[in-house]
Amino acid sequence: MDQTIRVNVTQMGGQPNGDPNRTQMGVAPGQTVMGGYAPMGSGPTLSLSVRVSNSLAAAGERTRGHILTQLTAGQGGGAGGRRMPVNVALVIDRSGSMEGAPLEYVKRACAHVVDQLSSDDVLSIVTFEESVDVLMPARRVTDRELIKQHIQRIVPGNTTNLFDGLYAGGAQLASVPDLNGYVTRILLLTDGEPTAGLKDFTSITNQVADLKNRGISVTALGFGPEYNEELMAGIARRSGGNYYYIERPEQIPDVFRKEMESVLGVTAKNIQLTLSLPRFTTVRQCFGSPPNFAARTASIALPDIERGSTVTKLWEVDFEPRPAAIYRVAKAILSYDDGATGMRETIIQNITVEFVVDSSVVASGADPLVAQELAVVQAGRDLERTMMGMRTQQLSTADLTAALNRTQQMLHQQGRAAEAQEVAQAAAAASRGDADSIEKTLIGTIYHLDLGKRS
Repeated sequence: MDQTIRVNVTQMGGQPNGDPNRTQMGVAPGQTVMGGYAPMGSGPTLSLSVRVSNSLAAAGERTRGHILTQLTAGQGGGAGGRRMPVNVALVIDRSGSMEGAPLEYVKRACAHVVDQLSSDDVLSIVTFEESVDVLMPARRVTDRELIKQHIQRIVPGNTTNLFDGLYAGGAQLASVPDLNGYVTRILLLTDGEPTAGLKDFTSITNQVADLKNRGISVTALGFGPEYNEELMAGIARRSGGNYYYIERPEQIPDVFRKEMESVLGVTAKNIQLTLSLPRFTTVRQCFGSPPNFAARTASIALPDIERGSTVTKLWEVDFEPRPAAIYRVAKAILSYDDGATGMRETIIQNITVEFVVDSSVVASGADPLVAQELAVVQAGRDLERTMMGMRTQQLSTADLTAALNRTQQMLHQQGRAAEAQEVAQAAAAASRGDADSIEKTLIGTIYHLDLGKRS
């Protein structure tokens, strides 16, 4: 009963290819159906898989269930094997605390970024302390050695004017014509709290939301023990960027390399996922991504996705009682800008559940993969409670370590190896009494779980 409809909005004037309300016979309720669009021979740029927590529901009862949506990017590199051009701003904290090894490793990392870019790409470099310096305005990367010479001139200053540095980086990106033709990203690195300019969380995150509205994401890189992890994770969350905790200066080049691999691998951007809801279906929440609600729809914006990655989102829904039959309980609509075609693409998929009179058979329709994802969501909530218990000193060191070890084991069992490793690092920090490292690590883990992205 599920159906996938692929729509090329540019070629078809935005009109769906056929009636999206019709059904396709021979597909069982709740079954995964894949779909996508890409040029001939290149494989799909994105595919969409949808599952329900149970393909069966009791006809005469109000039922709470979950819908699991998973986007997967193909391994293709775009049309002709080419990647999308990028428009990157390096926004670097050069306050006094960065003096010495941290700043030298930053210079090395920035030089590595330059080496990965081509003449199709645009780079700008902004540094900030008490004042802001546009070290290099946005320009194409045509003379790598000259750019590296500019980077080597960075010297430490005084205080930390993060807000104005972020604003200047956004202005450089926005100055590039045809902004939508690029993967556009700010790489923001800081090692401290904002101590000059606007300092409050709301002002800074509102600026980030404005950047996001212009198609600009911010990757927040927090270095050392003094930066504000809540602020940096908030910056990443509001813009759809990434968040990294960098504990030691020698890790800076490797983190920059990892992030640039992600940016250079983007194959789809401006991604929107919507559940269109018939009568008797209500969305309660989408874990990790609060939806925008409209008349019979719930929508979320998703971050740019790079080749070979998946983004998983779990929706909590209520189904009202209805007569026994198979019903479409929702319609998933995925739209995105395709890096291979340069066009706006849409995938439409119907989601069905069979409502039965005999409630004793309902358990047989349960989907274990959706239950697994619900366990991962629960792990994120457990980490939030553990962190709150640590902050309020309601957990002893032994209790904190035990709680983190339990969550680490659960994440490992559910196949979330990267997040399990982060929680293991937090448990090790707990055993040595390093509260700053615990919070910075767990904030990142919670954010990564909420983001739902896997490589």
